[in-house]
Amino acid sequence: MTAPILVTGTAGFIGHATAHRLLERGETVIGIDNVNDYYETSLKEARLATFETCAGFTFHKMDVSDAEGIAALVREHGITRVIHLAAQAGVRYSIDNPFAYQKSNLAGHLAIIEACRHAKDFVHLVYASSSSVYGDKPMGGNGFTEDEPAASPVSLYAATKRSCELMSQSYASLYGFPQTGLRFFTVYGPWGRPDMAYFGFTNKIMRGEPIEVYGEGKMARDFTYIDDIVDGIVGALDNPPATGEHRVLNIGDSHPVGLMEMIETLETAIGHKAEKIMRPMQPGDVTATYADVSKLHALTGYRPKVMLAEGLDRFATWYKSYYRLG
Repeated sequence: MTAPILVTGTAGFIGHATAHRLLERGETVIGIDNVNDYYETSLKEARLATFETCAGFTFHKMDVSDAEGIAALVREHGITRVIHLAAQAGVRYSIDNPFAYQKSNLAGHLAIIEACRHAKDFVHLVYASSSSVYGDKPMGGNGFTEDEPAASPVSLYAATKRSCELMSQSYASLYGFPQTGLRFFTVYGPWGRPDMAYFGFTNKIMRGEPIEVYGEGKMARDFTYIDDIVDGIVGALDNPPATGEHRVLNIGDSHPVGLMEMIETLETAIGHKAEKIMRPMQPGDVTATYADVSKLHALTGYRPKVMLAEGLDRFATWYKSYYRLG
C-alpha cells in the first residue's frame, strides 16, 4: 500500500484544495492544521467539514511548529511525501505580529524538514514559498524568473519565506533528500482567504461599504486561480528532483492584471459597483508581481487555464452560496 501524503495547512485555502485533489485521484492524505484565528475560524472549520465523507482523509489538529509531534506523525505513518503549505500568511499582519511568523514560518518549516530528513526512504518535500521574495521590482518583459537573486525582501513575511528556501537548500545539501519550493503568485477563488483583496472587497461591496484601494490603484498582481495552482502543486510533487537537489519554481498565471481592472471585473462578477477610497501604498507591499512559469511548464506541462473573469465569476457564485446571499 502506498504511504499517505502529509499535507500541512488543510484548514487553509490552498491546503484544502490540494488535499481534495489528492483524494480524488485515490491518495490517502493526513492533514494537519492548528485552525488559528488569523481570520474567521468558521471558514476553516467549514473547509474541514468538506472532508467528513472522505474515507482516505485523517485530520490532526496540530501546530506545524510542534517538532516532536510532526516527527512522530511522519515516523508512525511511514510518510515519504509531504506538501507543506501551513504558514502565517499576510504582509500587513507581520508589522504588528512578527513572532507569529517566527513560530509558524521559521520554526514550522524547520520542524518539517527535520522530520523529513529522518524519514525512511523519503521521496519528496514540496513546500510553499511566495512571490514576495522578489521584493519590489519592475515586472520586466517576461516576468520574474527563479534565477534572480531574491535578496531584498520588503516585508518580514517575505524574509521568512526566503529564509525557508535557504533552510531547505542547506538540508538538501547536507542530508540528500529532494525538495521543491513553490513561489505562489496571488492565489484566488472559491473557499479563499478573507484577508485577500478580492475577498475583502467583496465583503465590503456586498455590505454597501466603501473599499480602500491601496497604491492609488496603480498596483498589479499575477492573479492565479486555485485549480491552476493545485495543478502545479501536484505536478511538482509527481516530478521530484534528483536526490540531494533543492529547487524553487514560480507558480502563477503569467498574466498580471492592474488592481483597478481586477476591481471592475469583480464588480461585474458580483453585480454591484464599489465606492472607492484611494490610499497610498502600505508598508511591505510591492508594486507588481509577474510570474515566469517556463521552468514549471517544462517540468510538468503546467499551463494555467482559468482567466480572471471566469475565476471571479466562480468565486462570486461560491461566495453568495456560502454566505446565503441572493
